[in-house]
Amino acid sequence: MAVVASEAASFSNGHHTLKIPMALHQLNRKRLCERLKAKNVPKGSVVLLEGGRSSDVQRYSTDTNHSPFRQEPYFQWLFGFTEPDFFGALDVDTGKSILFIPRLPESYLVWSGLIHPPDHFQSKLAIDEAFYTDEIATVFEKKNPAVLLTLRGLNTDSGSYVREATFKGIEKFNVNNTILHPEISECRVFKTDYELDVLRYTNKISSDAHKQIMKFIRPGMYEYQAESVFLQYCYSHGGMRHMGYTCICASGHNGAVLHYGHAGEPNSKLLKDGDMCLFDLGGEYYGYVADITCSFPVNGKFTPDQRLIYEAVLDSNRAVMRTAKPGQKWADMHRLAERVLLERLKDGGLLQGDVDEMMAVHLGAIFMPHGLGHLMGLDVHDVGGYPEGVERINEPGIKALRTTRILEERMVLTIEPGCYFINKLLDDALANPNQAKFLVKDRINAFRGFGGVRIEDDVAITADGVELLTCVPRTVEEIETLMAEAGKNKYDLVPV
Repeated sequence: MAVVASEAASFSNGHHTLKIPMALHQLNRKRLCERLKAKNVPKGSVVLLEGGRSSDVQRYSTDTNHSPFRQEPYFQWLFGFTEPDFFGALDVDTGKSILFIPRLPESYLVWSGLIHPPDHFQSKLAIDEAFYTDEIATVFEKKNPAVLLTLRGLNTDSGSYVREATFKGIEKFNVNNTILHPEISECRVFKTDYELDVLRYTNKISSDAHKQIMKFIRPGMYEYQAESVFLQYCYSHGGMRHMGYTCICASGHNGAVLHYGHAGEPNSKLLKDGDMCLFDLGGEYYGYVADITCSFPVNGKFTPDQRLIYEAVLDSNRAVMRTAKPGQKWADMHRLAERVLLERLKDGGLLQGDVDEMMAVHLGAIFMPHGLGHLMGLDVHDVGGYPEGVERINEPGIKALRTTRILEERMVLTIEPGCYFINKLLDDALANPNQAKFLVKDRINAFRGFGGVRIEDDVAITADGVELLTCVPRTVEEIETLMAEAGKNKYDLVPV
């Protein structure tokens, strides 16, 4: 007999954190079934997903984990469970859901806590039925599905394939691993009201954490100490045990290293008076992420050159935000961002000549070699960027776009133009007669070592524009005011 899930079935990390109803996943399951039916999948089709495995987080050959477990995103989207080694199934015809839980050894009671029976998870997650994973074949033999729809498909950002679900005895069933991936990925592109609420929350907490850094930062700290302020705030105030991606806390010349913060550059530079900071940080809650970049001077006061570059990027960011809406091509938004940036750099005396001609020789990619932004949700670079029929554009800068789709309502994307002074790219441009003629060499060379500026906001596409999810100070005046007001109460970190 099915256990009726309580209407209060939900997830939260405490009374001060967001309470997420399991209706989020019930709606996702309904949407997927409707989409599959519209594609005329065979009657009797059953979706089968495998969640993340506990072995996925083990550190090499040891029994130590790299980090706390993070659920596989497709499984999280459909079922919403945060523990490893689970399977989930969905009957496309009826919309009924099944959860398969691992049969844990008695030693689990000693080392890890209580062992819950299947009906515990059935009620907790608002699932229709629950069994053990060693019963999958038996359950399916009784239900006799016409086809098992398993998940296999290419992630166009990583080049890796989604791991397909398998179990002992699967060879007895008719399995199709091509139908599901494009359909569930397309569902994930368009966020429900429930999902938008979670993304508003991740943005609110992450935005407040960015502001906390601005309040506490000072020359003499290390980049990683600023990172620790962000991590502490997100976890203590937002219940965020995970970050959406590796934290980038770049200062000075490091701001020109686009993927700074990795093991070879671990946010370890001393923050110096006069440095510009580029901090790209986003918290994660219940699998959903924020992706926010703030750029500001470590001493709280912009120099004229810092203000010039910062406001050029801000103008680029806001031009896209004013223009983006359903029907706009994302590639055109990238080109708009480049054009505004080039115009402002010309106004500031770094460039000379006709901006249309600069665009024709891809001069914008010298200063902004990355794409304008990307889809976002359960992954910081969310799925669905290049479905069938959507192609990459093989041009400098724009080829790095993680999607070239036409914007539609309920998409969530980042808008993140930047301006960087990367020696390799500047040298190449100065050596290229088609580009060098636009560069004011003395002014350009004066910015070597400056680093870079990126301004990254998260937005949801609405019926007639965008909803700005990120809420941090953006104008020079707003940033300087916040940092000045906090100047008397700096965070008690003693420089080494």
